[in-house]
Amino acid sequence: MPRKPNYNFERSQREKSKAAKKAERLRLKAEKSEARKAEAAGEGETAAVSDTDGETRQE
Repeated sequence: MPRKPNYNFERSQREKSKAAKKAERLRLKAEKSEARKAEAAGEGETAAVSDTDGETRQE
């Protein structure tokens, strides 16, 4: 006999998971922004930009 679905609990778990993922993305975005600002302030005109695949290039 299959279990009785608990839609409210399942939905709240999905929403909690989505909120955690979103918070993690925002935290990483803020860290990346801080690092970019610190790098730009330290190097002046030439700033190294990190691509999404981990490579850095000069701009």
